[in-house]
Amino acid sequence: MLSKMTVEKFAEALAAPTPTPGGGSASAQAGAMAASLLQMMCDLTLGREQYRAHDEAVQAIRRRAEGLRKDLLTLVDRDAEAYDAVVRALRLPKATDAEKDGRAAALGRANLFAIETPLAIADACAALMSMASELVYKGNVNVVSDAGTAALLAYAGLRGAVLSVRVNLKGVKEEAHAAKIRDRVRRLEVDSEKLREEALTAVYVRSNGR
Repeated sequence: MLSKMTVEKFAEALAAPTPTPGGGSASAQAGAMAASLLQMMCDLTLGREQYRAHDEAVQAIRRRAEGLRKDLLTLVDRDAEAYDAVVRALRLPKATDAEKDGRAAALGRANLFAIETPLAIADACAALMSMASELVYKGNVNVVSDAGTAALLAYAGLRGAVLSVRVNLKGVKEEAHAAKIRDRVRRLEVDSEKLREEALTAVYVRSNGR
C-alpha cells in the first residue's frame, strides 16, 4: 500500500517510470500532510490556559482534521487503483459487438471512479483550507506558520486533484453529467483561491500581533 510507505519509498515510487502512483496520489498525500499539521497545531493549543475559550472549537477541528487525514491516506491508494481500473478496461477485448458493449460499460465505470476519487481529494483539501483559517485565529500563536503551510499544502492537493478530474472528463460521454462536473470543478478552483488568500492573510495578521 502506498499510504504505508516511508516518505523516501513513496518519493521513489513517484519518481519511477510508471503511471502510478502519479499526481492524484501525490495530491492526496499533500492533503494528508496538511491535515497532520492542523492536528499538530490543535494538540499544541488544547489544554493551554490562554486558549481555553476556544477549546470546543479546536477539539472539533482536531477531530475533523484527523478524520480527513485518514480519508486522504486511503485516497492515496484509491487514486492509483482508479487509474489502473481505466487501463484494465481499455485492454478488454473488442472483437465482437458484445465485447465492445462490455468494454464500453467497464470503461464508463472506470472513468467515473477515476473522476470521483480526485473529486473526493479536492473536497477534503477545500475543507482543510477553511479549517486552517479558523485555527490561525483560535490556535497557538507560536505555530500559526504551520497552519499557513497546511493551507498551502491543501491548496496544492486541491489543484492537483482538479487536474486529474479534468483529464478524465474526456471519458464521460454524457454531456450533461460532464457539464455538472466541470461546474463543480470550476467552483472548487475559484473557492481555493479565496481560501488560500484568507489563510495566508490570517497568518500574516496573527503573526504580526494584530
